[in-house]
Amino acid sequence: MAIVLDGKQVSKDIKANIKETIDGLVAAGKRAPKLSVIIVGEDPASQTYVASKARQCKQVGIDSDTIRLNEDCTEDKLIETLEGLNADSGVDGILVQLPLPKHINEDRVLDVIDPKKDVDGLHPLNMGYLQINRKAPQPCTPKGIISLLDAYDIELEGARALVIGRSRLVGKPVAGLLTNRNATVTIAHSRSKNIEELIAQHDIIVVAVGIPHFVKASMIKPNHIVVDVGIHRTDNGIIGDVEGGENAAYLSPVPGGVGPMTIASLLENTLEAYYGS
Repeated sequence: MAIVLDGKQVSKDIKANIKETIDGLVAAGKRAPKLSVIIVGEDPASQTYVASKARQCKQVGIDSDTIRLNEDCTEDKLIETLEGLNADSGVDGILVQLPLPKHINEDRVLDVIDPKKDVDGLHPLNMGYLQINRKAPQPCTPKGIISLLDAYDIELEGARALVIGRSRLVGKPVAGLLTNRNATVTIAHSRSKNIEELIAQHDIIVVAVGIPHFVKASMIKPNHIVVDVGIHRTDNGIIGDVEGGENAAYLSPVPGGVGPMTIASLLENTLEAYYGS
């Protein structure tokens, strides 16, 4: 039976440390860190995520505000809003909730965010810094994955790690973070051949391909450390990208594994941006 990589508990510990730090700042007469979130449109999932971020900011003492723009907001209006937040010395972190409406160019918008306030770690400068192992805000989910593995004292140096998925949100940056920790990393994806053979050759398997049950239970071996990043809502409940991994050495559950770590990493990034301001 696999040891559960309990993201709920690890995230609680991280948030407790953040709260203690911020309580100390406020007690010393300093302002609390501040996060500004921009959401465009009324996408229900995005609304849920934004509400959760605001709620958890409050729990640890981070000031947050949510700027809501209409679905038909122009790209220029969104960029003007971002430039105002960049110039506001009282704002430490900026997050644009993705996805944006189709008429807005996400790349152009992300390029405008001040890299030092980019708590999502998606500005191209920060993505570049990650690849050359320079200090910069890191994408929240990849950062959370590394923190979760560290919490269970899983040795990354020298480990053979397979990342299934090549998105800029998870796959590519988590591969970079693992490489920076001296793991030997292979990147695969939905079109890779011989996935089962590749899985068998590696120790750490990070599955972020975005396809329900892409990795079958039969592919998982007792030596594997499996991190399931997928989250899919079905009629039978929430499932991940991994069909089953109970016979692995370690397994992150869905839900309750990577998801809570993503939010904890966002809060960490906001606090780190505060200290960098």
